[in-house]
Amino acid sequence: MDLFLIGLSNVFAPHVFLLITLGVVVGIIFGAIPGLTAVMAIALCLPMTYGLGPAEGMALLVALFVGATSGGLISAILLKIPGTPSSIATTFDGGPMMEKGEGAKALGIGIVFSFIGTVLSIGALMFIAPSLARVALSFGPHEYFAIAIFSLTLIATLSTGSMVKGIFSGVVGFAVSTVGIAPVDATRRFTFDVVELNAGFSILTVLVGMFAIAEVIKVAEAGRAGHNMTVTAPVMKGIRGFGFSMKEFVGQLPNAFRSSFIGIGIGILPGIGAGTSNILAYIVARNRSKTPEQFGKGSIEGVVAPETANNAGIGGAMIPLLTLGIPGDAVTAILLGGLMIHGIQPGPMLFITQGPLVYTIFAALLVSAFLMLIIEFYGLRVFVKLLAIPRHILLPVILVLCAVGAFGLSNRVFDVWTVLGFGVVGYAFVKGGIPTAPFIIGFILGPMAETNFRRALQLSQGDFTGFMTNPISGAFLGLALLSIGWQIWSGVRSARASPRL
Repeated sequence: MDLFLIGLSNVFAPHVFLLITLGVVVGIIFGAIPGLTAVMAIALCLPMTYGLGPAEGMALLVALFVGATSGGLISAILLKIPGTPSSIATTFDGGPMMEKGEGAKALGIGIVFSFIGTVLSIGALMFIAPSLARVALSFGPHEYFAIAIFSLTLIATLSTGSMVKGIFSGVVGFAVSTVGIAPVDATRRFTFDVVELNAGFSILTVLVGMFAIAEVIKVAEAGRAGHNMTVTAPVMKGIRGFGFSMKEFVGQLPNAFRSSFIGIGIGILPGIGAGTSNILAYIVARNRSKTPEQFGKGSIEGVVAPETANNAGIGGAMIPLLTLGIPGDAVTAILLGGLMIHGIQPGPMLFITQGPLVYTIFAALLVSAFLMLIIEFYGLRVFVKLLAIPRHILLPVILVLCAVGAFGLSNRVFDVWTVLGFGVVGYAFVKGGIPTAPFIIGFILGPMAETNFRRALQLSQGDFTGFMTNPISGAFLGLALLSIGWQIWSGVRSARASPRL
């Protein structure tokens, strides 16, 4: 409790509170405008945190995370276009409610239950993370190597329908992470006598390039086709509060708790994310509903379930990130980058050496949730107008900010070219249907896997069997094989079934 109070006092320092407010507002805008994702928002703001302290920088990044995750509901309801993948299922019933003249009610329901999902997941994070960190303190090189391999296989096989493309992406990311001086014997690898490559590629330039620049190129490719969207403002006349009754609120609580549980559980698992949890929660809500025939026609339950689940994934995704140093998706990978550029390595020791920082992150998440509720409620009319801003005005601004942020990292033009280079690589991945998240996870987990692999072999004097005879590492490596086997079996079963369709 003392640490949490310290975290709250840090968060309510005027400059930190201002950063969190700014982060929530910018996050909502990026989440609401289709094509500008949470990943882009956080990647774009990551260079800004370089000049801030760890607490201030992480407070800004988690505020962006909370705002952008919730902001997707605005365009999902008003335009029937999900602002982010985590709001796909919200369009199923949010759109019909808007067409029936209940847009304000749908938005109110989405905002309130997004808040509830976020708060419940933060509670789970605060309860589970310290306990899991205590268990992880006993882990050694064998266990960390096995966990890294398990995470890589899980992300590569579950983050996309194509296991081959997922594994390819993860392996390429792993290979790129080997550029520079080796972690144990200090051998130079793939540097080609370029001095700037001795330290390898900066995680910040890789993240900004693969996500922000690639997204700019992708959206720019579509030209101006998408900027003439007509945005109809919801009818606010006669609306009180959030637009729904207390009876409706109480009646949806079981749905909200069930969806939160789904969101938290899926958020903890690497590689699945809110894009899946909101759809799964929607399906479960429809199956458990007394009026399933109303789904797809403007059902309140159909808005509550996905919006609660996708926001519940926020706290869930933070659990493996903070306790084991393993990012579950692209957003948490960038948050990991935010910690690493300040020289902080997430993991169980983080709770011992950086206790106040950890609880500052918890407090920042909680404050961001409350700010998200207030800002979305009072600023809805402004956000509706922002949906109509043309992309050809937004994208050049984002491109310049990315270049400036890269240059500010070390005052090197080399980093600007690196960002642009990885932007082209990211765009090639998009065109080839290759998922980007496994690349980033491979790039981040690569050094962790390599370093612990070599340390483990040093401890066991070159004996490889230590990875299997150690119970925990053996279990994780077994799970990695199972996840690959499961995907192969699923692929074969689908291939056999497809000719009969």
